[in-house]
Amino acid sequence: MLPKNPEDFRTIWLSPDDDAVVQIIDQRLLPHEYRIHNLKSWQDGVVAIADMYVRGAPLIGATAAWSLYLAALAADGNQSEIRSAAKALLESRPTAVNLRWAVERVLKCLDSASNADELRRLTRQEAERICDEDVEISRGIGDHGLTLIAAIAAKKNDEPVNVLTHCNAGSLATINWGTATAPIYFAHQKGIKIHVWVDETRPRNQGSQLTAWELAANNVPHTLIVDNAGGHLMQHGMVDLVITGTDRTTRCGDVANKIGTYLKALAAHDNAIPFYVALPSTTIDWNSRDGIAEIPIEERDPDEVSNVYGIANGKATVVRTTAPNTAVSNYAFDVTPARLVTGLITERGICDASEGGLLSLFPEMQTA
Repeated sequence: MLPKNPEDFRTIWLSPDDDAVVQIIDQRLLPHEYRIHNLKSWQDGVVAIADMYVRGAPLIGATAAWSLYLAALAADGNQSEIRSAAKALLESRPTAVNLRWAVERVLKCLDSASNADELRRLTRQEAERICDEDVEISRGIGDHGLTLIAAIAAKKNDEPVNVLTHCNAGSLATINWGTATAPIYFAHQKGIKIHVWVDETRPRNQGSQLTAWELAANNVPHTLIVDNAGGHLMQHGMVDLVITGTDRTTRCGDVANKIGTYLKALAAHDNAIPFYVALPSTTIDWNSRDGIAEIPIEERDPDEVSNVYGIANGKATVVRTTAPNTAVSNYAFDVTPARLVTGLITERGICDASEGGLLSLFPEMQTA
């Protein structure tokens, strides 16, 4: 069951009954069933990431970190086995930069540990630290993004601020609070009237199945829309602000996010509506400058497009919606050029979507 206090929510944690088991929410089953899934090996972690039991760049990274802890438990000090696990984890999903960041961070424990027991302890501590830091990063994003919503609310004469979001950049995509949703949750907690337009986000319906579910759990007013309705709403003055998340952002401000984000940015630009991207610094790829040319775009199973998951006659089921001989393409992400992004909301503040903007908040990355 979900905790009553939002502060206590977590998407991944060590089992209180067995420190050789990492537990996650099986997000494939939401919103129809809330089920805890056990990860008992690093191989389970690979499956959880690749098959989208877990989703969202920060949570993918955290799952990889905990999977390396499980690898350390099983390896009994054999570092080559742990490095093999790391290689498999890195190959599980290519676009989210947090995955590599988390794996490389935990692998540093191998250089510090003098024996198998110490390696287990250090990898566990690092996984815990990554999760705790992510909660505070999301909190910082929420605090800074709140200022944008509050400024709009001050001009709306007690009318709700209408925010449009795409995919799931909520608590379920992070450890808690989310990226794009953190400012929304904080505004709601402060009594600011807010309403969220939720893109269904085909093909995996991460908006309708995840974002809408968690907004409802937090009593945030929202309305589900089909992906292509956003432009119409913007044309008719029904959107005040667009906030999305990101799986990878270049040092020059290009943003990779769930497929369809680019089209939302184009519509927002055409209608002079601010388009912000909420990102933890862990999703910045400081080695990449040109998102369109350099960010790998994951292509996933065509069945995610041709089939839909839902409830029929009270039972969870998968239904095929296309003819058997229909060719299907399933690009999972697209890249929004920095020129279409009004600003980037990070844990350190809000900046222009540019190299200069990011370096103004993260000067230590000047020589990265």
